[in-house]
Amino acid sequence: MAGCFGDFIQRAKPYIAMISLQFGYAGMNIITKVSLNRGMSHYVLVVYRHAFATAAIAPFALVLERKVRPKITFTIFMQIFVLGLLGPVIDQNFYYAGLKFTSPTFSCAMSNMLPAMTFVMAVLCRMEKLDMKKVRCQAKLIGTIVTVAGAMLMTLYKGSVINFFWTDHLHHLQTSSPSPAAAASSDKDWLKGSILLIVATFAWASFFILQAVTLRKYTAQLSLTALVCGIGTLQSIAVTFVMEHKPSAWTIGWDMNLLAAAYAGIVSSSLAYYVQGIVMKKRGPVFATAFSPLMMIIVAIMGSFILAEKIYLGGILGAVLIVMGLYSVLWGKYKEYKEMEAEVIPEAIKDSCGDHSSGRMEAIREEAEAKDDIEMQKSTSVMAISVPLSQPPMIALAREEPNRA
Repeated sequence: MAGCFGDFIQRAKPYIAMISLQFGYAGMNIITKVSLNRGMSHYVLVVYRHAFATAAIAPFALVLERKVRPKITFTIFMQIFVLGLLGPVIDQNFYYAGLKFTSPTFSCAMSNMLPAMTFVMAVLCRMEKLDMKKVRCQAKLIGTIVTVAGAMLMTLYKGSVINFFWTDHLHHLQTSSPSPAAAASSDKDWLKGSILLIVATFAWASFFILQAVTLRKYTAQLSLTALVCGIGTLQSIAVTFVMEHKPSAWTIGWDMNLLAAAYAGIVSSSLAYYVQGIVMKKRGPVFATAFSPLMMIIVAIMGSFILAEKIYLGGILGAVLIVMGLYSVLWGKYKEYKEMEAEVIPEAIKDSCGDHSSGRMEAIREEAEAKDDIEMQKSTSVMAISVPLSQPPMIALAREEPNRA
């Protein structure tokens, strides 16, 4: 009985980790929106966020991985450098700018394009195998489409306002309608924010793909997280010096701005990068991004309670579609995981009978888990990943070693 429960816990760990991350991201959206509304520069916020993240994760990386940390080659350094650009610099700055022009719920809804973008990019990079003859692949594709459709429904269709008992009084106080000029300006800001959020989502999907590739060569997750946050901090400082010319923009005290930077850095950057890196190594980028729709639902509830955001019928319908698409993707991933186990475990038993090597059996089992979502190329071909540099690095994917025990 204890063995079955332990096995269940081990299998449930990736799900628990990703769901917990969505709650952490939801809190970050609400706190950050309050901070930005109070005038904090999003460029400065990104710098402080990743400075906190580096300070939080670097000591653990230095101590826990001092004996297993791989050497940093030029290729790995370039990958880490690009990860710093994609995550801390491009994604965070564009996302915060879009969040400032829109709302937390809308920002989360737009970011639900992440599973679709990641899935398409993974297929194009041959990191995800798509066989439409199999039901599990159809489920993943249909689930991704339904998830995006739900997010778009939330954006394009409002419908009537859904009042909750904790929002009736707040909405009653905000019954005055804005002037036509203010409404037109708000619409322009909304469009601008939407474009910024789309760019941020594309950069985040690219970050997921490149992170999955980097973890195959640089297996020290804590060290990789610390390096990405540290290099991202330096890159963000350079960007902030160019974009912010007022020294007062760097001022931060014991207020909401400090809370936003510390919370985002420790929870949403250091812990999140590390946890999603571990999940990525086990289940792949599509599995990790499939949980992002849950954040939108959490933020919608928290936003209506804390920020008095109005929740519309379209939002409720869109949330239902998103949940349906989410579980369609997860069902496809679960079936793929079971098929991989069924194919590899018999080989492990056969090999263990031949050479009586339990280490070999364990190695093959680990390979089955690692290859659940990311299909390694079957030859020594080279896969190019486009990155925002003048000379994009070529990332070589070699075969997995047959014996790792």
